[in-house]
Amino acid sequence: KDPLPVHLQSPEIPPEFDIDSEHAGDCIFSAGYAKEIYYQFLFILCLVLIAAVYWCNIAENYQLSHETLYLAVKLTDHYLSRMGTNEEFFQLVGCAAMLIASKFEERIPPSIDDFLHSCDDAYKRSQLITMEVSILNVLNFDINIPVPYHFLCRYAKCVGGNMETLTLARYFCELSLQDMVFLPVRGSLLASACLLIALVTKDLGGWTPILQFHSSYAVGDLAPVVRKLHHMLSKPSHSKLEAIKSKYFSSPVVCKKCLYCI
Repeated sequence: KDPLPVHLQSPEIPPEFDIDSEHAGDCIFSAGYAKEIYYQFLFILCLVLIAAVYWCNIAENYQLSHETLYLAVKLTDHYLSRMGTNEEFFQLVGCAAMLIASKFEERIPPSIDDFLHSCDDAYKRSQLITMEVSILNVLNFDINIPVPYHFLCRYAKCVGGNMETLTLARYFCELSLQDMVFLPVRGSLLASACLLIALVTKDLGGWTPILQFHSSYAVGDLAPVVRKLHHMLSKPSHSKLEAIKSKYFSSPVVCKKCLYCI
């Protein structure tokens, strides 16, 4: 069996690049396994789980965690890339994906009736349950998909960024969910590009050695995605796609997990 490429192996961590030792005694952070989780599991999954490009639009109707939103979008991406569906059922697919993601990520997920209500009762309870089963079967119940948000929080910790900087990077990252050009971009790469733009925007420098070490990306690797993000941010806003902008501009968006991450 061929060994993993050097850049995918879990490397020895120089003391100046060690961002996990401070949490060594805290089981929540799983500091002893963090390096393997990111280098040998999530990073490699990002190389494998890349969905086909197609049109998709998902609206966030509940105050759910960031992970739930990203996972719901990825579930929709992967399902539609394999199955496809009529336009009239796009909302049903997105709703079922959000239901699955909520069960996976949330301590107390919304009920099926809550999701039916969010669809203005356009679908029956049986239809939503059937779509949920269909998504799980098509994906072979493999729904632990790495999303950009997983990497974004860790990379932000590398530079000790404050909440304002991380929130700006999250804003860029969530906007990318509405643009199909980013569907083939693996989560770790997209997170890195969003963080780089946020750092430059806030005059906090660029891509530092510690970021390159933990992400495995050099600035040259990020440039193509950064250009796509810049193009996305420069485009005129679509009147029907203002939910994310309203979410971030109306009030501070705080993630409890990020309070620990940085």
